[in-house]
Amino acid sequence: MAYLSKKIQAIEPYTAGDQPQGPCIKLNTNENPFPPSPRVQKAIEEQIPLLNLYPQIGAETLVAAIAQREGLPEGWVFAGNGSDEVLALCFPAFGDEDTPLRMPALTYSFYPVYATLFSLPYVRVPLRGLDIDVDGLLAGGNVILANPNAPTGRALSLDTLARMGRCLRDRGEVFIVDEAYIAFGGQSARPLLEELDNLLITRTLSKDHSLAGLRVGYALGHPQLIDGLRRAKDSFNSYPVDRLAIAAATAALQDEPYFAACRDAIVETREFFHEGMVALGFEPNPSCANFVFMRHPQVPGKRIYEALKARRVFVRRFDQPGIEDYLRISIGSRQDMETLLRLLKDCLPALRGQGKETVDP
Repeated sequence: MAYLSKKIQAIEPYTAGDQPQGPCIKLNTNENPFPPSPRVQKAIEEQIPLLNLYPQIGAETLVAAIAQREGLPEGWVFAGNGSDEVLALCFPAFGDEDTPLRMPALTYSFYPVYATLFSLPYVRVPLRGLDIDVDGLLAGGNVILANPNAPTGRALSLDTLARMGRCLRDRGEVFIVDEAYIAFGGQSARPLLEELDNLLITRTLSKDHSLAGLRVGYALGHPQLIDGLRRAKDSFNSYPVDRLAIAAATAALQDEPYFAACRDAIVETREFFHEGMVALGFEPNPSCANFVFMRHPQVPGKRIYEALKARRVFVRRFDQPGIEDYLRISIGSRQDMETLLRLLKDCLPALRGQGKETVDP
């Protein structure tokens, strides 16, 4: 540790979900259960002979595809190496040492890590139950939030987003809306872009386009905000999106029927699984994302998490006060979710101390 900076020694990095190897049911990182569009493989194969050449500096081909899909000029789009990179670039691009950044206290846990890394002040605004405290977020400073929120899965309405954006604009503050899960429910802030020059929307192709292994994300916003991201990017890495990613992501975005079919299947499976969990006694918490966030009133979350892990079923649990009994469960295939419901039905009585489990680990 002697060679590390004091900042890096002190920082607590973001911790991702387990990446188990071997046979298992993996429902802890919100991956899409479907493979990417069949067009993706062909697009990648066509780029392999060109890997000796650098990719486009601004991922122009991908930017054009995003702009066409969103009905925006290309100058309103930025592409990056996953939405994590796009989000990270927002902090040096729009942050200021004299202006606090406000975020929900329970949200994507990378936000406070980025703020600390870039030495920016931030305020974590407590939720009201599992709901966003909108007025608390508007108390002064730039705002970043996930909509739908993670890990709760709840979403703010377009009217609420508009009110927030206007309030922040009138004070000269930036509004960053992370729409990683917007394809699965909720109202996108996209209709507000032309009105709000302080609004930046970030998205990822990891969840809704089955490209988590490729790392592609993007931002939509006024050209002034996009220029800020480009300046931050070019001060760090001129070629963040590689040739294969540009080609694959472009192909995926252009296959709208495949995207829609996979999205609809995930939403249908989510509703089926939610109903099954409520029938098992879990507390209902409607989700607009590709996961559910639920707890059982009679069984500690840690006991359920460990029982499932022993059976090679991986879900996500956050060991934080107030949500330590909640489990965030990604929506996998229909078969995976049916298997999980059967396992829970069998083991819950024993976990409550009411019977003997019959399913072997």
